Amino acid sequence: MAKVSRKVWLGVAWLSLLPLIATAQITEPLHLESGLLTGISGSDPTVRVYKSIPYAAPPVGALRWRAPEPPSSWEGVREADAFGPGCIQNVAGSRPPWTEEFMHQGSVSEDCLYLNVWTAAADASERRPVLMYIHGGGFSEGSGSVAVYDGEKLATKGLVVVTVNYRLGVLGFLAHPELTAGSGGNASSNFGLFDLVAALQWIKEHIAAFGGDPNNVTIAGQSAGAMAVYLLTVAPPAENLFHRAIVQSGPGGLASFGLSSTHTLARPLSEAEDAGAEFATATGASSLQELREMTVDELTATPASGGGPLRFGPVMDGYFVPDSVPAIYTRGTQHDVPMLMGFNADEPSAFPGYGKATVESFREAAGERYGESAEAFLALYPTNTDEEAGHAQKTSQRDLAAVALELLAAERAQTAKTDLYLYYFERGIPWPERPEFGAFHTAEVPYFFHNLDMLNRPWESLDRRLADTMLSYWVQFATHGNPNGAGLPEWPAWNGQDMHFMRLGDPVEPGMLTDQSTRDFFEAYLAE
Repeated sequence: MAKVSRKVWLGVAWLSLLPLIATAQITEPLHLESGLLTGISGSDPTVRVYKSIPYAAPPVGALRWRAPEPPSSWEGVREADAFGPGCIQNVAGSRPPWTEEFMHQGSVSEDCLYLNVWTAAADASERRPVLMYIHGGGFSEGSGSVAVYDGEKLATKGLVVVTVNYRLGVLGFLAHPELTAGSGGNASSNFGLFDLVAALQWIKEHIAAFGGDPNNVTIAGQSAGAMAVYLLTVAPPAENLFHRAIVQSGPGGLASFGLSSTHTLARPLSEAEDAGAEFATATGASSLQELREMTVDELTATPASGGGPLRFGPVMDGYFVPDSVPAIYTRGTQHDVPMLMGFNADEPSAFPGYGKATVESFREAAGERYGESAEAFLALYPTNTDEEAGHAQKTSQRDLAAVALELLAAERAQTAKTDLYLYYFERGIPWPERPEFGAFHTAEVPYFFHNLDMLNRPWESLDRRLADTMLSYWVQFATHGNPNGAGLPEWPAWNGQDMHFMRLGDPVEPGMLTDQSTRDFFEAYLAE
């Protein structure tokens, strides 16, 4: 008989311990109204993680294109130890600059209304601040289980973190004349947004069992998630369900994408109904009932179900979004909560040609975009070489977004009595093979979640310091409605006078992004 090496015996001994280790990770059952729930401990043993908790009934069959219903109870103990499926979408895997850590991976299903909770609270008697994070993805992709949204580090700093799935695309945002006629003036579209309200209602009723404070809830989101956050601030159904808001690369900050104002946050109902009727015709369905009877595969195979981000998105339905967002803020009927808002230096860097303009192409683009004002624009951004043109292209797009965000802040300030804090994230994620992406759309997310090590990048000490600082700012804001705290660079509230953004880079300090002549030009352009 051959002699078994010590390494082999050690390997066998280690494997024999795995079931015990796995068992040790299961948490004590929590008692919820729906039933008993167990989670698992995180890599930090002080953190407990509960995955794929149902917050609403599966929106299938007769519940397709209806406001979410409460979830059913379950028998026995529900093991919340694995992420559930994402909502229906095309799973891209990766799409540079968004590597797989930024994208939903795994299965999808129409039965997808689940949320995830991270908590380090010792027991239910604690009342820790709650942060509900809403994923981006153009209302057509994404999920609460995306790797960079892991809430463990935020939980170790005192928050209870919730990530959530919500219905996407045609299943989340279809509008149709039959839906409007049968709504009774209530939920005729915006089903994905109603899902978020249901998640907030679940938090109000159940988060105390996880050591969270239902009276101290911050909603945060990036991109489409940020648009959802802003819409929740004007949605009557969301009243009293949250107390602060964080808007990352959302309205205003996406001006360089062509989304220059809050007017673009929600489509008019008539326009959305026309798109829905066009979709129904493309499927061959003659009624809403026939649409409800179609399989998901049949619906998503219809060309009109795609069309890119915002093909199906929020609708000014007269109920969830009762009026245009600017009108609501002007009247002062929004939910007036402290807000933290900002954008990234290279939001459009995923687009081909970003930063690669020539003198000729820069002048041509200026004429197409600014018309009779093109010469005034070119005077602000003079270019004599192609290198200067590439730089001017990037700088002018940044300036447009900064001014759009300042205008949004001024619009809010007309009636708001709570503080607003603006930021500008300018640290490019280290990526030697693709440096052109810089501080791309979503690049700030692994910093404030403090999940740098989930990405295979050559991180520097600067990145880790910045992640420490941003994590602290976000925790302070979610806790107190003010990002400032001991040991942090002072972040002034926006006052409409000095136009300060908190510049999140090297160094971290407040500063202005634009001068008066630049602001004057873009304010006039955005007012058109």
